[in-house]
Amino acid sequence: MTDSPDRLPADAPVPVRIRVLGCSGSIAADRRTTSFLLDDTVLIDAGTGVGDLTLEELARIDDIVLTHAHLDHVLALPLLADSILAARMRQPERGPLRVYALPETLETLRAHLLNGQLWPDFTRLPSAAFPILQLRPCHVGDQCLVGHGAAARTLWVLPATHPVPACGFGIDTAQGWWIFTGDTGPNPALWPMLRGRQIAHLVIETSFCNAQRDLADLSGHLVPSSLADELAHLDGAVPVHVTHCKPSDAEVIDAELRELVTPHQIRVLARGHLFTM
Repeated sequence: MTDSPDRLPADAPVPVRIRVLGCSGSIAADRRTTSFLLDDTVLIDAGTGVGDLTLEELARIDDIVLTHAHLDHVLALPLLADSILAARMRQPERGPLRVYALPETLETLRAHLLNGQLWPDFTRLPSAAFPILQLRPCHVGDQCLVGHGAAARTLWVLPATHPVPACGFGIDTAQGWWIFTGDTGPNPALWPMLRGRQIAHLVIETSFCNAQRDLADLSGHLVPSSLADELAHLDGAVPVHVTHCKPSDAEVIDAELRELVTPHQIRVLARGHLFTM
């Protein structure tokens, strides 16, 4: 994947800032589904947390990267397109909002979401020549650029194991890689790719409590005991941030995580958390 020269990073990049808009495995009061805001202009997944952004904040977004097509990770995408339509039309020089995802994820969006029936096809609106959304495929192993100028970031597409085609993402920072696994079960392809790399933060899902292991395995998710098995593949101690806990299991998951014997500092991620690297 290539990007135009005007999007190459400057010699002195600004610190990476990643704001947690949502990190819950489903909805409830004060629970928002997965979305992270990178440097004010890039969304990593588009769950319900996007709805807490102001109209002005929504209008600053230029890139969206999606881990997979499940609704809790994409449902804000069509509403975001609708919200920024007028602002984007007033600034045609910015071009369309770029949406990066696996080819299979983009095809699902075309067929089942942006299909003119469930929601208008904003890849052809307000016109095919000037759409609000532009879908761009990426593949596991790709490293591409998102953002602009000094805030352009290297995005690394990582493997995930899920019932639908899925991936995770890494962001290169001055302190090392910020790694987000996306929704995944046990993921043997991931850990060799991370071996020998400096990891600043690992954001990894744990959706269910240990009593729900069968359900987690069936649906491509982790529980605390399988999380411990995954973390055993890491070199050295890494700050670990657990995301995607189901609200009904959240308290039990937290208690079971505290019981794990591991060199890693593990904490449950919270909406509003800010990574600065």
